[in-house]
Amino acid sequence: MSETTHDGTVALSAFPPPDEGLTAAQLATKYGLTVSGARPSLVEYVRQLWDRRHFILAFSQAKLTAQYSQAKLGQLWQVATPLLNAAVYYFIFGVILHASRGLPQDVYIPFLVTGVFVFTFTQSSIMTGVRAISGNLGLVRALHFPRASLPISFALQQLQQLLFSMIVLFVIVVAFGSYPGLSWLLILPILVLQFLFNTGLALIVARMGSKTPDLAQLMPFILRTWMYMSGVMFSINHMLAGRSEAFIRVMQLNPAAIYMDLMRFALIDGYGASNLPPHVWAVAVFWSFVVFVGGFVYFWKAEERYGRG
Repeated sequence: MSETTHDGTVALSAFPPPDEGLTAAQLATKYGLTVSGARPSLVEYVRQLWDRRHFILAFSQAKLTAQYSQAKLGQLWQVATPLLNAAVYYFIFGVILHASRGLPQDVYIPFLVTGVFVFTFTQSSIMTGVRAISGNLGLVRALHFPRASLPISFALQQLQQLLFSMIVLFVIVVAFGSYPGLSWLLILPILVLQFLFNTGLALIVARMGSKTPDLAQLMPFILRTWMYMSGVMFSINHMLAGRSEAFIRVMQLNPAAIYMDLMRFALIDGYGASNLPPHVWAVAVFWSFVVFVGGFVYFWKAEERYGRG
């Protein structure tokens, strides 16, 4: 269909547009257009995270360096803070409340310090994770990158901080008569499993905190309750002596207690396998992978909503 004008030329307006009648979705498909900020597939999302592994590591190191940059003691606070916490807990629970029942002093002090350091690793990963998105909205809105990079980098930051603290922990353990042995080789798999568990929790609370910033104010109370239930300051076996076996096992299967007790078993000579629940390694692997995989998928499902609204 064409239309000739009075001067003999063909009017192009007489031809119907080639895309006439197509919907916006059909037009986007035809020309290969995608929604800005659309969530990629899970496999593609993992690939994007791997491509940005150097950014994740550099970001975590920068955050770790900046954490105490305004303090005169600087990075020494990475070790001093959990040590001071352990000293306070020892005075209250070890001296005043005698929570060391069943454990001699040469075991109780490294027992307590190990518990404080290991639980602080989980606690700090959650506290930084809950603000990973809501506290970095400028970065989230300005740059395109997989948002899971932020909670993962914060969990990695806490792992690096724990590694600094472990040097002091080794000194304390040796000072109380527990010397390096084959059991110390268990430290690496314990830290890997706990890191996966912590990262999964950080991803979960990061998504929750992105829409509910007030969660960051509530989280310290939740974590404090969890700490008191996890045997940081006392042995669950000895403190709950006389209770039903089923109740003791449920308390021991608490993931925070699992990773603390495994670390104590690895480091402290007087803390034997009788203090561990049955199938402890299977339980530790279960918690780490279920929470990590579940947390990762849960976070990924809201990828396109972070930083909006």
